Amino acid sequence: MQRKTLSCVVSSHEYEELDALRKLSTLAILLAATAFLAGARLPPQGPLPQPRPDAAPVTSPDAPSSKEAEPSAPEEVPAPQPKPDVKEPEAPAASQTPAPQAAPAKPEPAEPMQGPPLPPGTAESPQTPKPPAEQTLEEQHLTIEPESDAEHAECTAALQALGVVFKEAPRIDDGNGCGIDKPIIVSEALPGIALKPEATMRCPAALALARWMKESVIPAASAALPEQGRITTVNQATSYMCRLRNGAGTGKISEHARGNAIDIASFHFEKGEDVAVRSRREDSTLTGAFQRTVSAAGCLYFTTVLDPESDAAHETHFHLDVIERKGGYRYCH
Repeated sequence: MQRKTLSCVVSSHEYEELDALRKLSTLAILLAATAFLAGARLPPQGPLPQPRPDAAPVTSPDAPSSKEAEPSAPEEVPAPQPKPDVKEPEAPAASQTPAPQAAPAKPEPAEPMQGPPLPPGTAESPQTPKPPAEQTLEEQHLTIEPESDAEHAECTAALQALGVVFKEAPRIDDGNGCGIDKPIIVSEALPGIALKPEATMRCPAALALARWMKESVIPAASAALPEQGRITTVNQATSYMCRLRNGAGTGKISEHARGNAIDIASFHFEKGEDVAVRSRREDSTLTGAFQRTVSAAGCLYFTTVLDPESDAAHETHFHLDVIERKGGYRYCH
């Protein structure tokens, strides 16, 4: 009985071993089959397409270099003799190109050539002319202003209507723009009021003087100085005179040189007293009030009025002129 049991045990043990071997062999077969199948799925040349696109952009810059190497070969082929022949004409062509560039550069050195031979004063004079304020009367090249016959006739008719005593005079031309086309000589500013000395001027200046006297000076004198009686004489310092402004050596021409101005020095009254034109800004008397009144009223008739308060050149007289300015501008001081 024991032998039978042992044999049964051995046989079952062997069976278990056989079964284990069978399982192992089956597992080995499955592993081998899996490995075989995995190896069969991988393409043998699979990684090659990936480096090829990477190599494509790398080889693309190399490609032109290789292409350049290819044309370089044909360049080397004609290089033995024809190329030096072609290069030789190219060299003179390059030498010819600077030649036309040098041609326009020739006038440039001409400019420095002008400087050395000419003295500095003469080189500046044509390029930078003196301004009028620095020019003499001769340098200004002025001319006499023409006057219309019709306007002159109308003006003289107005003088006659006011009772101004005057006479016509020949044309005055002292050169350099000094002169009067149709001058008149006034001896009485208004009837019974002498103008001393006689004044040579244009008719518009005489007409402005007559109207100022009649409408402003005589009424102001009657109001401020009635005890002095009426005005009998107007003493003038300057009428026509060929000179620059304020008698300067350079600058603008004076309106006296064109017959447009007159300087009034004093007024003589019938009681024998003169009212001289002088600085009266702080004069609180009626005489001071009279002078300030006629000075201010002068701007209604003249385009320029300069009194003793304006500057040192007019400390002893009124400067009155009829210069025409743009826009009817007037200067009164």
